[in-house]
Amino acid sequence: MKYVVLVSHGEFAPGLHSAVKMMTGDREDVLSTSLKDGMGADQFAENFKELVKDIKTDDQIILLADILSGSPFTNALNVLSEKGMLPNTLVIAGMNMPLALTAVLMKDNFDNLDEFAEALLNEGRSGVTRFDVSEDDDEDEDL
Repeated sequence: MKYVVLVSHGEFAPGLHSAVKMMTGDREDVLSTSLKDGMGADQFAENFKELVKDIKTDDQIILLADILSGSPFTNALNVLSEKGMLPNTLVIAGMNMPLALTAVLMKDNFDNLDEFAEALLNEGRSGVTRFDVSEDDDEDEDL
């Protein structure tokens, strides 16, 4: 099985998980946890261990983190390393809604992790865009 696992600071990962769930339904292959305010890195690591305890070493994990090298990112990698799961893990930092949604909906369509990573990165990048809010001069003239 392929799992999408979201990790972050604050409530970002659980919130993003909730938003993804609104669009994809409740899925057992999407998991999330976060480093909450006042929580130590050790407690986060224990929470992450509990979150991934039922994932088998031959399963694949798409780990999405809020920022590169942050405490949730590094602690999640440490736990996965201890479990011998890093070889079957695709790690992407800087998650956003388009990236997470694509990861959940498209993960089973790719056998090649490098191609999948590129597709995810493209979705994440294209999801960050400027929307130009400009006045329509024609509307003002009709008033």
